[in-house]
Amino acid sequence: MNFTPRKSESSTDSNVMSFPSVEDCMARNEITLSPDMTIVDAIDVILINKLTGAPVMDGDRIIVGMLTEKDCLRLLIDSAYNNMPYHNRTVEDYMSKVVKSVSVDSDILDVANEFLTTTYRKFPVVTADGHLVGQISRRDVLRTVRDIKKTTW
Repeated sequence: MNFTPRKSESSTDSNVMSFPSVEDCMARNEITLSPDMTIVDAIDVILINKLTGAPVMDGDRIIVGMLTEKDCLRLLIDSAYNNMPYHNRTVEDYMSKVVKSVSVDSDILDVANEFLTTTYRKFPVVTADGHLVGQISRRDVLRTVRDIKKTTW
């Protein structure tokens, strides 16, 4: 059973807790990849920057996929079992095309619930028209939880 506290619907109700917005907690200017980048170059970006994954963006900064460490492991399987050379493969060949994102209008309670009900470690944060504005991770939410004043509980 998940317990979800009641959200404040108006700022005049002082007994209901309001939660920080995703926009206050998210990381901005995250590293992104392009679909036509070679998979080897993308792996270098992931390793050099110690990322668990990165959003894949088109020229208009619309998310077209997500490339994670797990997606990159498929490269080894393709090479070993299917005898497929990977030096000319692109990010588009390996990225996950279905991307779970959160709205910039969400709060950390919404995001925490998404983390609890999925296996994702981070979500892209997007505007209503799908443009990337940042990313939020489990760690970002934990940092915010730590910083919430104890008197608000």
